[in-house]
Amino acid sequence: MTQLDWKIELVPLAVSDVDRAVRFYGEQVGWNVDFDHTVHEGLRFVQVTPQGSACSICFGLGLDMMPEGSSQFIQVVVPDADVALAYLKERGVECSGVDDLEWGRFVYFSDPDGNRWALQQIVRPG
Repeated sequence: MTQLDWKIELVPLAVSDVDRAVRFYGEQVGWNVDFDHTVHEGLRFVQVTPQGSACSICFGLGLDMMPEGSSQFIQVVVPDADVALAYLKERGVECSGVDDLEWGRFVYFSDPDGNRWALQQIVRPG
């Protein structure tokens, strides 16, 4: 049997205001806005990628990828939770402090539409 590589490329988010989401992810969080294109009235596609990530998020108008009013919870691995927390705070992103757990150190934040993010520093038992 042939071995397949499975790579997650794109995770959709539901947003109520596309321009606000572009500002939040692109300007405030500081992620790269790879693509922002209005195909025609009622159809706009935006793709945003965190630095170093092979997977992007997308949102827009007329995409019908997520039920209106729904939200996602996405977990991202970061090398250092303290650095991630300082980065977000410096950019004015409301976020939790570092939550130290046995299986990792976490920082949490949400976008204006309630999509939630967990930034995890993986901790390996000593």
